[in-house]
Amino acid sequence: MLDHVGVNVRSYQTSRAFFEAALAPLGYAVVMALDEFRTAGFGNTAKPVFWISERAPFTTGTHIAFHAEDRATVDAFHAAALAAGGRDNGPPGLREHYHPGYYGAFVLDPDANNIEAVCHRPPA
Repeated sequence: MLDHVGVNVRSYQTSRAFFEAALAPLGYAVVMALDEFRTAGFGNTAKPVFWISERAPFTTGTHIAFHAEDRATVDAFHAAALAAGGRDNGPPGLREHYHPGYYGAFVLDPDANNIEAVCHRPPA
């Protein structure tokens, strides 16, 4: 399986602020910042698993899905991402075409990457 993933961004400061806010409901924070290289790694432990780096070529159209423990966390991610300047790309809800318990929400980040939070648990 994957160890970590990264996207190239146009503006380190803009994208870092967006992801700090959007990923906070999922328990992710900056766990390693290399500001001199305009790079930051996010994780929900001390290990960074998602990286942003200001460098060309800029990433657009990439889809990254983050696991959420429950549906309320998916909802909180969506609200936080929109409040941080993301654009709605699919409100929180069931996506039964994937499987009956698939509950996700999609937001476009500042570079138009499709960022998702998803919970695979059936409703409680």
